[in-house]
Amino acid sequence: MAIILRLDRMMADRKMSLNELSQRVGISNVNLSNLKTGKVKAIRFSTLDAICNVLDCQPGDILEYKKEE
Repeated sequence: MAIILRLDRMMADRKMSLNELSQRVGISNVNLSNLKTGKVKAIRFSTLDAICNVLDCQPGDILEYKKEE
């Protein structure tokens, strides 16, 4: 996939655990873990908005595009 999720990096930069982020964003640990490991095909804008709000970041800090060769 050409879109790479960098949620784990942002969480580490903010020293935030998966449990804390899931509670503050309001989604389950399982869904957040799947998002963190890149096992999802889509993300709702409302979820992305909540994550960016809690982590005080931009969507581009979490999502990265890498051209497939």
